[in-house]
Amino acid sequence: MRGTAGSVTDRRILHVITDLNVGGAETMLYRLVQVPEMARCEHRVVSLTSPGAIGDRLRQLGIESLALGMGRFPSPLKIVRLARIVRDFRPAVVHTWMYHANLIGGIAARLAGGVPIVWAIHSCVLEPGRARWTTRWTVALGAWLSGWLPDHIVAVSRASRDQHVAIGYDPTKLVVIPNGFDVEQYRPDPGARRAVREELRLDPDAVVIGLVARIDPVKDHASFIRAAGLLARRQPHAAFLFCGDGTEHLAGAIDGAGLSDRFRLLGHRDDVPRVMNALDVATLCSAAGEAFPLVVGEAMACGVPCVVTDLGDCSYLVGETGRVVRPRDPEALAAAWEEMVLLGPDGRHRLGREARRRIEREFSLRRVAAEYAALYSPPVAGRLATSRAQ
Repeated sequence: MRGTAGSVTDRRILHVITDLNVGGAETMLYRLVQVPEMARCEHRVVSLTSPGAIGDRLRQLGIESLALGMGRFPSPLKIVRLARIVRDFRPAVVHTWMYHANLIGGIAARLAGGVPIVWAIHSCVLEPGRARWTTRWTVALGAWLSGWLPDHIVAVSRASRDQHVAIGYDPTKLVVIPNGFDVEQYRPDPGARRAVREELRLDPDAVVIGLVARIDPVKDHASFIRAAGLLARRQPHAAFLFCGDGTEHLAGAIDGAGLSDRFRLLGHRDDVPRVMNALDVATLCSAAGEAFPLVVGEAMACGVPCVVTDLGDCSYLVGETGRVVRPRDPEALAAAWEEMVLLGPDGRHRLGREARRRIEREFSLRRVAAEYAALYSPPVAGRLATSRAQ
């Protein structure tokens, strides 16, 4: 990496991100800057577009967060403004997050002169037809510039790394640093479990299977509902829960499937760790686009076993502590759920304990922050390149 050596704790880090709305990359940035070792750095965050809810949270932490208000197409004037921000702040590293920020932030950092650049890729390559042409163009241009513009490229999953190498990203620049999970915020909480289940008027014998995800076609709530219909006919104690922005609007589809008495629709919640604890089985049934989903690791940290679709590194994340099925396969999803139901409380609790231990051992936020700190520090950056290569 270009630049001078030194401890990450006495350095300035400039983060450039496409937007600061609530999402996986944005949430990871917000959590990363709060880890004690990282919090001793001076961070500044620039959103290419709007300030968003995460921008508000960053400012509450005392971290300066700026928004350039850039539209769908890059503005040369705003790229120059970003280069001026880089020059004035004089960061040790410019860390860019997601495709558009990688490209625009990288160019601005180069214009500012001599600043080390770390790109971050937080998704797997999108299927044809699921991304705007501007995003596809940005990904292709990023591949072409990847050998020259960034010093390192962080992929949050091994699947993402392999897919981006296949489309032309420089393999010598790519390292894998997965998302990390706050095992203090997300932890088993029997009191929360009882309270939420009482609030939702769930039968004490109910086996609650839940999906925490916003309404989005890629999250495939439709397959979840179809699988729920299959399981409900075989397991009278199975109950289902949706939590996330817009999920309250699925009442019609659920009623049409004859499942209204089996579902709880929570919509947006600010107490997701409590909701996670109310579950017996957490599910991510996405049809595309996942790399290393936060919601799965969060459920595991709460001691909840997971059933996930085989996308990105979902299978690697759950390991032997959960079940993996094909995307868009309600029958397979229902069968995996039924296996979890038939394990009984003790069997699910055993898997949940193993799931939490796996997060603590391999994917804690502190461990992931240490890997970013190593990447920011030139003397050890080279050693990181092979740390998660296997």
